[in-house]
Amino acid sequence: MAIDSDVLVVGGGVAAITAAIAAAREGADVRLVSHKASTLRQASGLIDALGYVPATEPARPLRDGPPTAGRELDRDDWPDPDGPLADPFEAIDRLPETHPYRVLGADALREGLDLFDELAGDAYRGSHTDTNALLPTFGGSVKPIARYPAAAEAGLASDDRPALIVGFRSLTEYDARAFAGRLEAAGVPFDVAGAEVEFAEAFRADTKVTRLAKALDHDEAIDGTPAREALAKAVAPHLHDVVDEAGGVERVGFPAFLGDQAGDAVRAELADRLGADVFEIPMGPPSLPGLRLEDRLYDALDAEGVRFETGNPVVGIETEADGAIETVAVDRKGRETPYGADAFVLATGGLVGKGLDSDREGVREPVFDLHVKQPADRYEWFVDDAFGDQPYARFGVRIGEDGRALDAAGDAAYDNVFAAGGVVGGADVAREKSASGVSLATGIVAGRQAATEATQ
Repeated sequence: MAIDSDVLVVGGGVAAITAAIAAAREGADVRLVSHKASTLRQASGLIDALGYVPATEPARPLRDGPPTAGRELDRDDWPDPDGPLADPFEAIDRLPETHPYRVLGADALREGLDLFDELAGDAYRGSHTDTNALLPTFGGSVKPIARYPAAAEAGLASDDRPALIVGFRSLTEYDARAFAGRLEAAGVPFDVAGAEVEFAEAFRADTKVTRLAKALDHDEAIDGTPAREALAKAVAPHLHDVVDEAGGVERVGFPAFLGDQAGDAVRAELADRLGADVFEIPMGPPSLPGLRLEDRLYDALDAEGVRFETGNPVVGIETEADGAIETVAVDRKGRETPYGADAFVLATGGLVGKGLDSDREGVREPVFDLHVKQPADRYEWFVDDAFGDQPYARFGVRIGEDGRALDAAGDAAYDNVFAAGGVVGGADVAREKSASGVSLATGIVAGRQAATEATQ
């Protein structure tokens, strides 16, 4: 017997969760299945909407004729992307017509962000405006962001107060002095310095940031001193490393591990002890902001009555006589179990997340075998310039205005299959800084339409 629901969502990231919650709020009985744990724990926890509009045409005629072979392009042929954008919504009309924002309309992005704001609550900032914030991130770059954790708020690049960036000698992948130097080179409007302090040395050399966060959560004793007090004492001698007319720093930035469950309390105590605002800087995986967001979103699934399970990949499909999908086969510890639904949402990610497969034969979508538009000549998949407009970055399943997955002719591949997130083509989310926005916009449309299909 099949395990049935009105809507089955395949995937576990922002797009899948958005689709599942959107469908549940339309009255559908929803189940979510995911092959692997959510990639949110590897992500920064930041929510981008649209930060840049990359050029999709060369800036000048090519030396060797028309752009029929990507290998003829080099860096000098491409203009820099337009951005960082102040208002992501005003730039949507400048995106290619096949971009998900153009296909679905700007309202889909706005509604997706509204849903995120509701789910994230007071843990995130940015909902008061359409304008992007500029936020320093791991590596020293300043990124245009639509929504950001409250823990990062005091670190906004638009704030002109002097800042101290704190690093830890045992965390070699995070160099605070180099980070501060890159911020200065980026032209931030504040004085900044970096300092490396001793704190994490009390833990094993292979200790993960999650362990450090727990120590701060519980204020564990480190050499007889509570962890929060010990951290503040290590940082205090450096508070005058940045000197301006006010006489020192007014805010201090740490790698993002200042607590997990008790993060607000940890930051508040550190701020009180240091006499300066405290903020977190998103860093590489494992990402505490990503893990916190994952917990919040999966709690939201639970609250909406969505049943979910991870570790079980979809390995096959069964179609009805009219061509619609009837069931998918889910591998549960080596046993294939049929999962039936009236509508399905595919939200498995793109090439990086393995929602798309690639080999010498081409790029394909492995779950429903949906069409992925791509040039037959593999040299047209890319350009030589690593910073240029890479055609392969836009590969993916194309969708219609209602979020349905389309076939090669532009018709619905199946009447009851919708697509969302990174598996959807048409956007170069890395260059555009639009990954989260695309997931939210496509997810909310796919979820609502899948519920309509299932319950009509």
